[in-house]
Amino acid sequence: MTAATPSVAGDVTGWQLATVRTVDHPTQGFVRLRLELPEPASHRAGQHYVVRLRAEDGYTAQRSYSTASAPGDRLVELMVERMDDGEVSGFLHDDVRVGDTFEVRGPIGRWFTWDGSTPALAFAGGSGVVPMVSMLRHAIGTGAAEALRVVVVAKSLAVLPYADELRASGAFVALTRENLGSRVAAPPYPDEVAPLLDGVEAAYVCGSVGFVGYATRLLQEQAFPADAIRVEQFGETG
Repeated sequence: MTAATPSVAGDVTGWQLATVRTVDHPTQGFVRLRLELPEPASHRAGQHYVVRLRAEDGYTAQRSYSTASAPGDRLVELMVERMDDGEVSGFLHDDVRVGDTFEVRGPIGRWFTWDGSTPALAFAGGSGVVPMVSMLRHAIGTGAAEALRVVVVAKSLAVLPYADELRASGAFVALTRENLGSRVAAPPYPDEVAPLLDGVEAAYVCGSVGFVGYATRLLQEQAFPADAIRVEQFGETG
C-alpha cells in the first residue's frame, strides 16, 4: 500500500497503513489504541480518523473515531467503545494486538475543532468525551488551560473514559447512576453549568443524539447563542 503524502492540519490524507503500538482496556467497555502512521499529519483538537478493516475475501468495513491525541503527538490515540454487534469495534476490542496493521484515513473535520485561543466550553456525554480530551490536552500543553472548561456526563466512573485525567484537570463530572462525593447522581443542573459559561464564546457538544439534544437545550436555556454551539453526535453503530 502506498502511504499518503504529508498534509497540513485540517486536510484529509489518503489511506495509510497504521501500526498498533499500544493496546489496553483502561475503561469498562472501551479499548485504547495508539497508532503510528508512516506519514503522520498534524491534526486539530476535535478531529477524527476513519478506520477501515479488510477481510481476506475483499470485504471491508469502516467506522469513524475521534482522536484523543493532542496536536503534535506523534501517535494517533483512539478510544473505541464496544458496540453491540459492531463489526469494527468488536474486532478492535477482541483481536487487535501490538504490531498489527490496518488502514486509517485522516485527520478529518474542520467544524468541530478548537484552536486553543477562543474561550470555550466542552460539553460531553459518555464516549463523546474523546475529542474533548484532545482539546483538554491541547489546552494544557499550550498553557491555555484557562481558555477551556469541560463538563462531562456519564453513568458511572467505571464507564467514563479518561475519568482520572478529566477529574485531575478540573473538569466538572456529573454521574447519573452513582453519587460522586457529595454530589447526588443526576445530570448537570442549570445552576451548575451557568457559571462555566461566563466569558465563553463557543461551546462544543458531543455525544449520543439524545445527549446532544439535552445539552443543546440546557445551553440555550442559559441564553447561550445557538450559532456559537458546535455539535458532533453519533448513533448506535459499531
